[in-house]
Amino acid sequence: MAALVRNVGRLQGGRTMFLLCDMQDKFRPSIQRFDDIAEVSSRLVQAAKYMKIPIIATEQYPKGLGPTVSTIDTTGVPTFAKTKFSMAIPEVKELIAKEHSNVESFVIFGIETQVCISQTTLDLLGGNREVHVVADACSSRNLLDREYALKRLRQSGAYITTSEAVLFELLGSSSHPNFKEVQALVKGSTPVF
Repeated sequence: MAALVRNVGRLQGGRTMFLLCDMQDKFRPSIQRFDDIAEVSSRLVQAAKYMKIPIIATEQYPKGLGPTVSTIDTTGVPTFAKTKFSMAIPEVKELIAKEHSNVESFVIFGIETQVCISQTTLDLLGGNREVHVVADACSSRNLLDREYALKRLRQSGAYITTSEAVLFELLGSSSHPNFKEVQALVKGSTPVF
């Protein structure tokens, strides 16, 4: 009799992609803890670059809302403009299919939790993808919307996690070649909601 294999949400470097969602400066005045979320998002992007984890970023209507905040270094990160709330736009799906077909797990962070993060997560889950939502790198205008969006996403099958948990899971051990760089990134504080 074959043993059952249980999916426990384990992240693996060669099968994981980061998704940075709509971290644009025009949202700063209205999003709770925006600067903290931007700082944690910056750490995640930098760590992904160290560990060679692919990243895709989106910007919601950049013509009106501007680019990704300058504190997040998206140099070399494929960035797509969108008007749909979900990041699962045809251009993103095409890039994933062509260049990252081995990706099984998506780590998503940005804004807003109850809109773009939720719709992207639900689209990915609906396509039988594994999704990890980084709670300390997601926010909303209203914290009640954020709270209930995270609860709904968990009920829908997403893993709700933290930036530090994601990064150390991907490192696996202190013998990882990028351990020191990533460890230095996480020494700062993260927001507590």
